[in-house]
Amino acid sequence: MADDRFTPATATQPVPTQPRHDWTLDEVEALFALPFMDLVYRAASVHRHWFDPSEVQKSQLLSIKTGGCAENCGYCSQSASFKTGLKAEKLMDATTVIAEAMAAKAGGASRFCMGAAWRELKDRDTPKLAAMISGVKALGLETCATLGMLSADQARQLKEAGLDYYNHNLDTGPDYYDQVVTTRTYQDRLQTLEHVREAGMSTCCGGIVGMGESRRDRAGLLHALATLPVHPDSLPVNALVPVSGTPLGEEVLKNGEIHPIEFVRTVAVARLVCPKSMVRLSAGREGMSAEMQALCFLAGANSIFVGGKLLTTPNPEEDQDAALFRMLDLRPMPLSAER
Repeated sequence: MADDRFTPATATQPVPTQPRHDWTLDEVEALFALPFMDLVYRAASVHRHWFDPSEVQKSQLLSIKTGGCAENCGYCSQSASFKTGLKAEKLMDATTVIAEAMAAKAGGASRFCMGAAWRELKDRDTPKLAAMISGVKALGLETCATLGMLSADQARQLKEAGLDYYNHNLDTGPDYYDQVVTTRTYQDRLQTLEHVREAGMSTCCGGIVGMGESRRDRAGLLHALATLPVHPDSLPVNALVPVSGTPLGEEVLKNGEIHPIEFVRTVAVARLVCPKSMVRLSAGREGMSAEMQALCFLAGANSIFVGGKLLTTPNPEEDQDAALFRMLDLRPMPLSAER
């Protein structure tokens, strides 16, 4: 007798290991509803098909321009719309950024990410960014940047400077999006991703959970990612870090954060619908227990940010991550193995 215990209620076949781009929202939501042990088993099986489960990519993220952003993202301490006590700073110089990248490499990072709190990249800043990108690339690191919306020409210039990845998150599912931000549309985000792909760069695109959204909204986010023309090469899953003074942060401080098991479910479904993506534990890891992170790695996460700060929020220190890797018998993913 055929064993169909692991088949979602709305599907007639088990989840394939090969990438699909024709997922329906109901199918993705049905994955969330699987018994937890079955869901994690399936995600772990797909993960092992594409990756060594003992290897985890280590990336480091630096805020190269902090605060004063014109967007009103309800979770963000860097928005000029909210009073969070964060002081706006100017764009860093290339020499300082390259020195930070050297330190990141010495600490074991293989990818260096640069983030600027902008609504969109201005042409006047492109030469400065090109110098940073080429300098970091010369160190032998993979390069990634998140600079807001891009035009097609700006994307080409960044690619020519040596940028490997561009991060532009969808944040949440399309039905919940207007509860998170109103100064940029979902289509704006999709258009920037299109410019990045057309320029020949890899995409880094995920979202944030624990912002008061429903499970169907989380399924909506992963459905949007899984039905892109090309799946994200990196898929960050962020847990909202509540910042006092931000609307969504205040709401979470009042009502509580996402349950750890629901977060692990999100990681597992991300692995199932985007099987070849690097699924990254991003913001919120500072508040996760070692046991929760172990479940996330078992469910298919295979990338983390290292370093004690993630833009403006805390992140585990190097010694904490070293202890975690020893405890779980994990090793850093070599650059040649990254996709």
